[in-house]
Amino acid sequence: MTRLKVFQPALIPGLLQTPEYIHAILSRHGLTDDVLNKTTRSRLERQRVLYDVNKDQQFVITENVLRWRIVSPGRMAEQVDRLISLSRLSNVDVAVVPFSAQQADIANHAFVMRDERTVTVETVHAEIVVTDPRDVAEYVEKFERFSAVALHGDEMREMLEELRNELLREQENG
Repeated sequence: MTRLKVFQPALIPGLLQTPEYIHAILSRHGLTDDVLNKTTRSRLERQRVLYDVNKDQQFVITENVLRWRIVSPGRMAEQVDRLISLSRLSNVDVAVVPFSAQQADIANHAFVMRDERTVTVETVHAEIVVTDPRDVAEYVEKFERFSAVALHGDEMREMLEELRNELLREQENG
């Protein structure tokens, strides 16, 4: 795989998550402490792929992903800082679809596209692998529609910095 595209309307994508965010997500599944810790470490190890400049990685998330309190405001501010930092990598594009963007599509589920040949659709109970070129093309188009209305680069980082400051104020006042 040389090109990864991730669309996520519900959570921070796994490759971008902080350890605390990973732990908070996984702890909702009734795992034992041992399994929880091993799974968290495994997810963190997978994040090394972000630093492989031979892999182009694009992430499109919706604004609500950033506003849901999966972790405390202080931990969420750390998560937002991680997104800002990772967005500066030359091979990583983090984009955010703001609430204010006019929508031409519906963010009904997460999906991961590998080299625009395979799509993994994430549902509540299963992952569906899509390989038929016509079906994959639908996901390519969906990804591009959301990416087109998303904030990228400095504009996205400015939005995230404002959000981080809101979170820090919330932490201070809470």
